[in-house]
Amino acid sequence: MDIQLSEYAGMYRTELLEQILPFWVSSSPDREHGGYFTCLDREGKVFDTDKFIWLQGREVWCFSYMYREVEPRQEWLDMALLGADFLERYGRDAQGDWYFSLTRDGKPLIQPYNIFSDCFACMAFAALYRIRPEERYKKIAVDTFHRILERQHNWKGDYNKAYPGTRPLRNFSLPMILCNLSLELEPIIGSGPVNGLIPQVIHDVMEVFYQPETGLILENVAPDGQPVDCFEGRLLNPGHSIEAMWFVMDLGKRLGDEQLVRRAVDIMLKSLEFGWDPEHGGIFYFLDAKGHPPQQLEWDQKLWWVHVEALVALAKGYEATGDERCRNWFIQLHNYTWTHFRDEAGGEWFGYLNRQGEVLLPLKGGKWKGCFHIPRALFQVWKTLEQVS
Repeated sequence: MDIQLSEYAGMYRTELLEQILPFWVSSSPDREHGGYFTCLDREGKVFDTDKFIWLQGREVWCFSYMYREVEPRQEWLDMALLGADFLERYGRDAQGDWYFSLTRDGKPLIQPYNIFSDCFACMAFAALYRIRPEERYKKIAVDTFHRILERQHNWKGDYNKAYPGTRPLRNFSLPMILCNLSLELEPIIGSGPVNGLIPQVIHDVMEVFYQPETGLILENVAPDGQPVDCFEGRLLNPGHSIEAMWFVMDLGKRLGDEQLVRRAVDIMLKSLEFGWDPEHGGIFYFLDAKGHPPQQLEWDQKLWWVHVEALVALAKGYEATGDERCRNWFIQLHNYTWTHFRDEAGGEWFGYLNRQGEVLLPLKGGKWKGCFHIPRALFQVWKTLEQVS
């Protein structure tokens, strides 16, 4: 039977509203100290109480976003404020940089070595300001954004383990996130600063890290954009490349640049084809650009975020271009993802599978997995496929 992608929209909507968001509303709030528990077992019971700033920020963003884009439910506003109040009280050091993790009651555990804590705190308060326009939320978002830009070329600072000068490398993660963060901040900071930032982040993603010889995006390159023949220099993360391409598609739509959108779709499809496991299905976590053994021992695991971000990219690619490759890949990936990651009994999805597609860890949340990729992806696919005829 010839399945229309629009037929999937209702399935993604139902999963978001009846399974995923209720799980986090029920299991993650810390009513005693504020913020959220993210280390949750299969049934949603807390197995560790440390609080990781980027997961706190992501959950504030998620409930703020759903409140604005889906329905102004009081419970979603309450969830957003619970996390934001905790972050506002405890999340930053004296310089305004965001810690990596805190104890349950807000004492710093790990220093602000990781700028992605800042990125997701910035997204959180920008989204919250749009539903609760209090100046202090705007100030936190704007101050954090400016601090990210100040630190972007040396964002690890004193916490960088690399010896200076021997093998300098640029990393793909921050330009990738800035593609998305710039659009998140536009309603707060205005189009002028965003217009100034967008050409640079598009250049970095599409020219510096993209390698035309292979059609793939490297995770690390030399400062001049040239590939470096070492473990880090050969590293591919198909999920990062695919996720970045839907960010670029959104930027291309904003700019009215159909050629940029088309190019992003082609790179996304190349990354997916290269990263697909032909034996067991699913997308590999890491690969080596030259086919050597990757240094990451978890290279062949199948991770939740990789697969759901790819579903978003394929839905957006099909909606924007009508490319049948996007449609066919979407159906194939949907079947794999919903079969292997979705836990019908537990209300949320598993995060970590082995190469064969078997569950490695039954947790629903932890140090890295929180209330972000799955709800965002379900929403994006739902809304995108509603537009497909």
